[in-house]
Amino acid sequence: MEFSWCSFGARLCRLRSLLVLCVAGLLVSCYHQGPYTSDAWNLTDQQIDSISFYTTHHYTQNFNFIVRSDSLQLIAQHPTEYVNGLQVDTFCIYNGDRIVVADITKMPTDTIDSVWVKVARDQQTIGWIHENLMLTGVSPDAPISQFIDFFSNTHLLIFLAILVLVFAVFVFRRLMRLGAKIVHFNDINSFYPTLLCLLVASSAVLYSSIQLFAPESWRHYYYHPTLNPFSVPFHLGLFLASVWMMVIAGIAAVDDVRRHLRGGDAFFYYLGLAGTCGVVYVIFSVSTIYYIGYLLYIAYVLVAVWRYLHHTRIACICGNCGSSMHSKGRCPHCGAINQ
Repeated sequence: MEFSWCSFGARLCRLRSLLVLCVAGLLVSCYHQGPYTSDAWNLTDQQIDSISFYTTHHYTQNFNFIVRSDSLQLIAQHPTEYVNGLQVDTFCIYNGDRIVVADITKMPTDTIDSVWVKVARDQQTIGWIHENLMLTGVSPDAPISQFIDFFSNTHLLIFLAILVLVFAVFVFRRLMRLGAKIVHFNDINSFYPTLLCLLVASSAVLYSSIQLFAPESWRHYYYHPTLNPFSVPFHLGLFLASVWMMVIAGIAAVDDVRRHLRGGDAFFYYLGLAGTCGVVYVIFSVSTIYYIGYLLYIAYVLVAVWRYLHHTRIACICGNCGSSMHSKGRCPHCGAINQ
C-alpha cells in the first residue's frame, strides 16, 4: 500500500483541531462565574431581619408546608386588628392542603405569640396565624421531612414498640421450636445479618444522641433534608452514612441468605432478621434518651461479635466428609477426628 503524506497531513490537522476543541471545552466547563459581591453586605433592615429569622426558625418566606392537623384557622385581617381586640374574619385550611409562607411579622404586644405568619393555599385563600399554632399542625413539604415526622410521632413509637416486641417474641419462639436458622442464635455462615443488626443499633444510638445533644441541627435538617452525608455537619453526616451502610448491608444480607437457604427456611430467616432489627431499633432509640443505651450498645456489639466469631463463623472443614466445622475436633456430621 502506498503511503500518502497528504492524507497523513489531513488526518494530523483534523486531530489537532479536535484536541483544540476538547481543550477549549474543558476550559469553558471549568470556568465558574462567581457572584458579584461588591455590595453583598449592603443589606436592608428587612433582609437582615429575614436572615436572622431564618437562622433561628429555619424557614422564611416562600417556604412550603403541608397541613397535617385536621384543620388550621386563619384570620383574613392583619394581626394588629386581632391583637387590638377588633372583629376579624376567620376561615380554615384542612389536612393535606399545601401552603406557602407569604409574609412574617412580629407583634411584641401579643401575649400569646409575638410571631405571626401569613400563609397562602392559593390566590384566594390567604391569612395570618400564630407561628406556634401553625408549626404544630404542619410539616415541611418534602418526602424526607414527612418520613421523619411519621416516625417521630410518640404514639406511633409506643404502638410500634409493643407491636415489634409481640411479633418478635412470637417469631423467635416459633423459629426456635422449628430449629430454624436465626440471627445471633442459630445463624448462617454470613456476617452480613449481624452487620445489619449492628448498623441498625448504631443508627438508633446516633439518632437519639443528635436529639439529645444537637436538637437545633436536627431541626434545621428536618426543614432542609438531604440524603448527601457530605453536605451536612459531621454528626448528621455520620448518621446519614450509617443509614446508607444499613441499606447496603441489608441488600447484601438478603442476597447472602438466598445463597445459604432455600424456600421456607429463607422466608423464616428473613422474618427473624426483620424482628431482630425492629427490636434493636426500638430498644436503642428509646434507651439512649435515658443514657443507658450507650452501655447497652457496647454490650450488644461485644456479644454480637463474640457470638459470630465463636458460634457462627466457619473456620474449618472436615477432612473426611467435607462438612463445615466451627473448630477442630470431632466432626458433628460424620464423627471423624480432625486435628
